Amino acid sequence: MDFIHSAVEWMIAWSASPYAMAALFIFAFWESSFFPIPPDPLLIAMAVGSPAMALIFAGICTVGSVLGAALGYVVGLKGGRPVAERLFSKEKILAAERLYHRYDVWAIGAAAFTPIPYKVFTITGGMARLNFPRFMLASLLGRGGRFFLVGALILIFGPSIQHLIDQYFELLTIAFMVLLVGGFVAVRYAGRYLARREAAEKRRKALK
Repeated sequence: MDFIHSAVEWMIAWSASPYAMAALFIFAFWESSFFPIPPDPLLIAMAVGSPAMALIFAGICTVGSVLGAALGYVVGLKGGRPVAERLFSKEKILAAERLYHRYDVWAIGAAAFTPIPYKVFTITGGMARLNFPRFMLASLLGRGGRFFLVGALILIFGPSIQHLIDQYFELLTIAFMVLLVGGFVAVRYAGRYLARREAAEKRRKALK
């Protein structure tokens, strides 16, 4: 948690840099394949600082994230399971594969919109050889929906939401870290749940 807190603070510090938009793009790009922290804290800090630019920042974040998803897909496609197992636990890989078998590329859309770690799904998506155009469409819809929702809220509420963020910044940071850790836990338990369902279905078929 201390590492995540320090990483989030370091990321947010880029909002005051003249290279903030480039940093936002880079963080969004790398988070989709390797970087552990989502770009949301920097996006929020930049949008709060300049609400009129909120949707532009959301667009930069979306483009960077979707391109990063394509890189993750290629890494999984070319490197396969050995690369995935170097980056993630076998349990997370199996959980992602089970979600693909059940929901196809729309598992990507769910991971893209929620705190579920996106990089697990982009790399294993390539490893599973999901249909690439549909993979990219699901990524665009999920990531675009998430980032533009943040941008739209800040654009609409402007100074009032800035006051709330300033007042409750520490609580929001803690909530963000809880969601981030919770995303990894969600993958783990989703995999276990689907594994139990698959085992139950196999037993029912065997009894017929």
